[in-house]
Amino acid sequence: MEQPGGERAIEREFGKHFELPGIRRITVGRPFAWLALGWRDMRNNPGESIAYGVILAALGWLIWAYAQGRPQLFTASITSFFLIAPLLAAGLYEISRRQELGMSTSFGESLLAWRRSGGALAPFGVELVILAIFWERLSAILFALSYGGEAPGMQRFFHDVFLSGDYPMLVLAYVGVGAVFAAIVFVVSAVAIPMLLDRNGDIYTAMATSFLCVTRNIPAMLVWAALIVILVAVGFGTLLFGLIVIFPVLGHATWHAYREMTQWT
Repeated sequence: MEQPGGERAIEREFGKHFELPGIRRITVGRPFAWLALGWRDMRNNPGESIAYGVILAALGWLIWAYAQGRPQLFTASITSFFLIAPLLAAGLYEISRRQELGMSTSFGESLLAWRRSGGALAPFGVELVILAIFWERLSAILFALSYGGEAPGMQRFFHDVFLSGDYPMLVLAYVGVGAVFAAIVFVVSAVAIPMLLDRNGDIYTAMATSFLCVTRNIPAMLVWAALIVILVAVGFGTLLFGLIVIFPVLGHATWHAYREMTQWT
């Protein structure tokens, strides 16, 4: 399918600076197929995959423990959780990559994913950390400006801020700004880390590729983003225990999303 003029211009501009793959258009229902493939990969590598789910859940419990008594940091802690997950999923991408090649993978071998990236994951992680710190500071400022009185406990915080209706501007700011941050991270990282493992390139090429994958497949990627949010919400609703299974499935599925949307010559 021919690209619209605007998309061709964007891709030409990126192509002047980066070695980009071809970007395939996908149908709106393909994210469900990615989930099915992610489930298959997890079933084929249950011990190694579940180990990553356990690690993520443990990190989530630590983050929640830190946020207890600091409700102004709650939203920032959730954001940090979402920034950690794509980096941790690198091992899951490696498992799917090796399975695609007909290779078995131990947990130790999956850890080599960070070596395969040629060090590119480190600066990518730094950029995500900087974004998380910025959001944490902004979150604290929004809380200080909008919430009166002493910092409440977590339960009172939810009741007073989100359920009482007394702080509509604070809720709007939290949700609105948080959604903007989440959208930015999604657009630049949807397939960036799988590409870094697959091609051993630089982070800017990976982010540019991710941007093009999302913008060329907006309906399907909106479905994919919605599925991620819903499944992660289920994970949070089960006190993170659900993420022990959900996270590996999403990680493996993301590898298949990358492979399906990119075409290298």
